[in-house]
Parts: sequence; structure tokens; C-alpha cells
Amino acid sequence: MEHKYLDKIKNLEGPPKKVNIFSNEEIEMMRELYEILPERKYNKKQNVRKKGWQQNYNKELDKIYFSKLTEALGDFKMDNLKSESGVDLYGLFHESFHPLPIHVDSGFNPEDIIYKQVVTPLTPIGDTIFFKKRWYGRSTTFTVDPEELKFIPKVDQNDRSNKHLGGKEFDKEIHKKYLSHLDINNLKGMEIEFIYEWKVGESLIVDRSHIHCASTRIKNKKLGLTTFTKK
Repeated sequence: MEHKYLDKIKNLEGPPKKVNIFSNEEIEMMRELYEILPERKYNKKQNVRKKGWQQNYNKELDKIYFSKLTEALGDFKMDNLKSESGVDLYGLFHESFHPLPIHVDSGFNPEDIIYKQVVTPLTPIGDTIFFKKRWYGRSTTFTVDPEELKFIPKVDQNDRSNKHLGGKEFDKEIHKKYLSHLDINNLKGMEIEFIYEWKVGESLIVDRSHIHCASTRIKNKKLGLTTFTKK
């Protein structure tokens, strides 16, 4: 699958952008919301717990969040899957106990004009590594594991691919410092564009075509909120 409206998607793209749009009080409200939301998924293989931001648990925070995202992004539509009742989720909380692998959150519908994803750290220690390579196919997890590559995804699950690979050896020092949890062979041909160091009170706005992963830097666990958007 490749996105149908590729020119429109590329015209909307730009460099990663750090913004301060939420107050300390609002960040704390998000943490409290996370605690009361029902668990959507606990991926034991990746060791990450996920909860969808369901509307109406905190109506005041719902309004604040949507309003501030609109100020930062302009016109957009949510693209975060839906609740069981068919209502848009406002984002996905992810509590990680182990670094997430190399992947891209480019969506599951080739008709969509994918836009930005907004990452809001709710704990202070961690990094997200963004690579120069872009991906305009379906949401994908990148691997060199032959068994993983046999995986057949469901409608809302990531594809598996090794088509991100190139010929150039990955920088061994960067691998040792940031990505030692990954097989260095799975980074062949990849170059880093941007390392986002998590900071509470800040959010990162980045294109959804960016291939990325977490760094090895986790202290016990890290908690963040990601919202995916489209036009």
C-alpha cells in the first residue's frame, strides 16, 4: 500500500517542532486521566501498556486538549482509532518498560492524507530517535528477523518490512550510546535526523512519515501521550 494523495501529504510536511502548549497543571491532569482510563492493550512482547484517550472521562481536559492542538496544528482530524462506541480517541497513552522498536505511524488507510503526530512526554527520562528515511506505505515495524517478516497483520496492526535497509553501515558509536537494544544490522543504511530528548511540559510535532524508535534510555518506565492526525 502507498498513500493515494502523496503530493498533498508531502506538501504538508516540515521539520520537527518543539512547542510548549500545556501547563504543568494540564500535564498533571493528563497523568491523572491515564490512571483512570481502561487499559486498551498490554503488549507483553514489547513490554508496553497502552490506553486510548476516551472522551468524557474529563470533559474540561478534552476541550483544553483539542483547543490547544488546533492552535498548534491548524485544521485537522483525529486519526487514533475509535472507542468501542465509535467515537474518536484523542490519543494513545503508552507506558513503556522497554524501548519501542523501529516503526512508522503512517496509518492504515491509503485514502487518508496523513498529517502530524504530537508526542507529549509525561515523564522526564527518554528519547525518541527520528531517522532521515520516510515511509509512505502502511504503518510498519521494521525488522531483519526472518520469523517476524512472516507476520500477517490484522486491520489495525503494523506490517513488517525490511525495505528500510540500505548499504551503508550504521554508526557504531551512536548505536552504543542510543540504540544498543537494537540489532545494528537492522539499522544498515539508516541515518539519524533528530534526537528528541523528552522534557515534561513540552510537546513534539512531527510528520507521520518519519521512521523512528525509542532510545535505550529508560528509568524503570516512561509514560507519554501520542496523538495522530490527518487532513
